Amino acid sequence: MEPPPRLRRQGENVVCRLHKSLYGLKQASRNWFLTFSETIQKAGYEQSKADYSLFFKAQGTSFTAILVYVDDILLTGNDLHEIERLKSFLLKCFRIKDLGNLKYFLGIEFSRTHKGIFMSQRKYALDILQGSGLLGARQDKFPVEQNLKLTPTDGELLNDPTKYRRLVGRLIYLMVTRPDIVYFVRTLSQYMHETQKPHWDAAIRIPKYIKGTPGQGLLFSSCNNLTLKAFCDSDWGGCRATRRSVTGYCIFLGNSLISWKSKTQSKFQDRPPKQSIEQCESRLHERTKHIEIDCQIVREKLQAGMISPSYVPIHFQLADVFTKALGKDQFVTLRNKLGLHDIHSPT
Repeated sequence: MEPPPRLRRQGENVVCRLHKSLYGLKQASRNWFLTFSETIQKAGYEQSKADYSLFFKAQGTSFTAILVYVDDILLTGNDLHEIERLKSFLLKCFRIKDLGNLKYFLGIEFSRTHKGIFMSQRKYALDILQGSGLLGARQDKFPVEQNLKLTPTDGELLNDPTKYRRLVGRLIYLMVTRPDIVYFVRTLSQYMHETQKPHWDAAIRIPKYIKGTPGQGLLFSSCNNLTLKAFCDSDWGGCRATRRSVTGYCIFLGNSLISWKSKTQSKFQDRPPKQSIEQCESRLHERTKHIEIDCQIVREKLQAGMISPSYVPIHFQLADVFTKALGKDQFVTLRNKLGLHDIHSPT
């Protein structure tokens, strides 16, 4: 940063010392978050260890949570008195504006019904279609052909891979509310550096699928229990390039999907899931010492009754949609069981 014109002196090498972080500087967002963190913790809130942008306060049956993204703040809880007290406290410390009930946040739309809170990215999905020039294209019923396998050497290189990178980059953010496209977008993101025509042909089909369900999203039910259920699966060395497996999982709180992931394993898998379950319930031996610590933790939780692993047949395995390209019927069945809804579609 250069000094103002009237403060410049010929032959002197001077700089300005800032007493506050100015908007637009690289340090501004970090300093703002440090300031806010210190302030909110003085109000009795604790910073989450899993997500540092989340702060919460729990006293008895009262629970209040704050989620921060730069200068946008979400506030929720079951204690209206505490929420109003916190608003008054923040108003004394900062200049804030109460925008009322949550409706739109970071490109995500929220709707409230008697069934619960619905979260989708309908406007963002339509923007992707418009930006790709596919608003008038024919829609597809499912994202990719069954058993599609892409490799780094599939065909002719694209002359301009920018459009591919832009499309995949936008689809990555759409995965926030669309777990049904996670596996396909993860696969396509592996070919950003050397994009070929088969990669582009596979990528352009996903917006065509989204066109049929632009308002699809997640429903967090108001009538729910707090039981955790998790499904995990792998495709057993399905990557043609590395011969490594893809692991996928999804976690439900009651009937509401709260977490999911699809990821290529960093190591080769040495046994199928059914044998892994048996191993957690049996004794370890010398050949399994590399996973002894993980298995011991799982076994302790199993013996304490906190978890109960069981084998799930493939036709009922919800995590299957995160590990491979399925056929239309199986894909639609598993997608519906994930709890995806579209409140914009006609009933």
